[in-house]
Amino acid sequence: MKAGSTSRNNSSPQSQAGKSNTNAVNRLLIIDDDHALVNLLTRFLEGEGFHVDAAYDHASGLSAALASDHELIILDVMLPGGTGFELLKILRQQSSVPVLLLTARGEAVDRILGLEIGADDYLAKPFDPRELVARIRAIFRRTRETAGAGPRPDHDETLVVGNISMSLGTRTVTCSNAPVDLTSVEFNVLELLLRNAGSVVTREQIAEVALGRPLNAFDRSVDVHVSRLRKKLGTCPSSNDELIRPIRGVGYFLAASIPADVKATPAGSPGATETPEKSRA
Repeated sequence: MKAGSTSRNNSSPQSQAGKSNTNAVNRLLIIDDDHALVNLLTRFLEGEGFHVDAAYDHASGLSAALASDHELIILDVMLPGGTGFELLKILRQQSSVPVLLLTARGEAVDRILGLEIGADDYLAKPFDPRELVARIRAIFRRTRETAGAGPRPDHDETLVVGNISMSLGTRTVTCSNAPVDLTSVEFNVLELLLRNAGSVVTREQIAEVALGRPLNAFDRSVDVHVSRLRKKLGTCPSSNDELIRPIRGVGYFLAASIPADVKATPAGSPGATETPEKSRA
């Protein structure tokens, strides 16, 4: 198959061109110019029950990604015709499809930049295909739970801390009545912090809840997602990024509406403060 083309299982590219109504469940798109790696991953992932499509350059990869035919995209940083970062920036303007970024081992800057642009997770090359499957399933657990719940305005729970209000039924957030646009991961991080306002939430807890997987050594993904969340809340009226304060070597502390004399305690400990106001429709 020539570089620049897009391959699909069980059907030709021509028969699928222009279609966007394909069932996306368990359908993955790999965008990587390494044909040998793509073939290896395709065989392995199909053996795990996934349907796999592939694209080998920036242009065909972007076209396939925007078709909304896939439940998750595996995206390499280096591509012919453009970078994976450029592709992700364009994709995020139109789609929230989960993206798992493939980076070179040791390139921490690439991993952090990818998460800041909007990747859901990353994996450094070379990697064990079993680790890739574990990451994919972790993302699916999180995104499918969110999609399964869906908007439930008839049975809404609202978390309110300070000037931040989160509706779990509609999965919306406002700050001083101004809407805050969050990714699925950022929403999950904020929900965890709101539920434990006044307590320190560890990075390990955030990884388990927001990423659906354990935190690895030297893993900066939690810090990047929290940093993006702090920046977004920092743009709210009457707000600043110190609402979420880092606790060195431990995790994060949501300080909104918490009295200055309240001592931070780890989430789940006997002295943890229960502060979020809850209301149900």
